[in-house]
Amino acid sequence: MTETEAAFDRDETPDKDVQRRATRHLLAVLAEKVPGHAVEVRVPPYGAIQCGEGPRHTRGTPPNVVETDPVTWLLMATGRLTFADGYAQGKVSASGNRADLSDWLPV
Repeated sequence: MTETEAAFDRDETPDKDVQRRATRHLLAVLAEKVPGHAVEVRVPPYGAIQCGEGPRHTRGTPPNVVETDPVTWLLMATGRLTFADGYAQGKVSASGNRADLSDWLPV
């Protein structure tokens, strides 16, 4: 069990250092699991990746963007919150026709 999962099991929020490390790691896992450049997943302030097959963007705002806070990302990446529920609760912003991570989460 990771530090992140242990904190969630105790109904606690992981500390900032754990959030940073876990966020970056799980973003890297998603990028490896779903290679490509069609969707940009942003978890400020800790990281952003591109993943998913489809058209690649090279400049400006990409057409498919998902953005959320670190705690919501960690909950979704570990299977404690679905992408649909995070989006419905307003914790996830998603734009573009490829910006649904449901098929790829949890990582």
